[in-house]
Amino acid sequence: MSEKIWAEEISEKIKEKLEVVATRSKDKVPYGTKDGIFDDQSNNICWWTNGFWGGMMWQLYHATGKEIYRENAEKLEEKLDENLMRYEGMDHDSGFKWLTTAVANYRLTGNKASYNRGRLATDNLAGRFNPVGKFIRAWNDWGDGRVTTGWAIIDCMMNLPLLYWAYEETEDYRYLHTAKMHADTAAKYFVREDGSVNHIVEFNPETGEYVKSHGGQGCGEGSSWTRGQAWALYGFTLSYMHTKEDRYLQCARKVADYFLSQIPQTGLLPVDFRQPADCTWEDSTAAAIASCGLLELAKCMEGAELTNDLTDAAVKENGKTTYHNAALKMLHALAEKRCNWSMDCDNLLEKCTAAFHDKEHEFTIIYGDYYFIEAIFKLTGEEFFIW
Repeated sequence: MSEKIWAEEISEKIKEKLEVVATRSKDKVPYGTKDGIFDDQSNNICWWTNGFWGGMMWQLYHATGKEIYRENAEKLEEKLDENLMRYEGMDHDSGFKWLTTAVANYRLTGNKASYNRGRLATDNLAGRFNPVGKFIRAWNDWGDGRVTTGWAIIDCMMNLPLLYWAYEETEDYRYLHTAKMHADTAAKYFVREDGSVNHIVEFNPETGEYVKSHGGQGCGEGSSWTRGQAWALYGFTLSYMHTKEDRYLQCARKVADYFLSQIPQTGLLPVDFRQPADCTWEDSTAAAIASCGLLELAKCMEGAELTNDLTDAAVKENGKTTYHNAALKMLHALAEKRCNWSMDCDNLLEKCTAAFHDKEHEFTIIYGDYYFIEAIFKLTGEEFFIW
């Protein structure tokens, strides 16, 4: 079976299932499932994953034109106004929440209210920038005595497209410079020599000096949390796509090459590439996110300017094929071994894990479904590009 036919078959299964799920969950803000049915985060409206249901709905609306998806996405966007007006709920994850909802709405429909929401979220994100350390601060104070004003995380690479969008809309260079300075700091302090990445890096917020790295959601300091690797892989690829600056392409390739060297033969990813040998915990979300990044990176290799080691067309073609095939390997593994196609169950992906040291592992998480859909739609040509 050809790749295109396989992807189209999976796409049809997604659309068949999601029409049922969208009707069943039309008033919810899902995160995970209980007994196979989506929960509702409406009373936890500032949670960082709350935009992904909207992203799924816009992807399905773009692919099918069915109004149920647009209606669901717009309901969610309006619910997120509560988050937008709660300062303590605004953090580094504005891209995850409003690119997938308000900005997607504006791009597809021209909705001016959605544009305004996107711009408000963008300015709040830009306001978290530390100009001495040249990084965007991560979380707000947690009230437990820890001083986190100098903390930055690799996840934020995926929120930078909100700043790139604002620059592209306004030609205001503040947004572009902020995004690029954070990306440069991440490349310098998060990406290790071997292409593995730190999750959290602490800087002195007064002087901007590097202090240390933290293990974060991986298994420990110096480990290789797979979802963090995926955020970096996709995030640096996106910075290259928006700026066409070669250093971001080279950084994305460095992270990708390390990532590919660690993928198990099964195509199913652990929570951390350096977790103990006797630990079998998986994270399907990391595979879905990385697949999206690899598919875009493969396309970037095809169209990249011939610089540095890309002087040989054969090198470019080999890289393009290698990255594309690695994505396919993981997507096949997810579709065949980790997707639940039952109409009685709301989620797609199973065996998702939020963090290594959480009490629970291998459950369902909404952003795993989002990125799986995005990856499949990239292969079929149905994708609405959100980032």
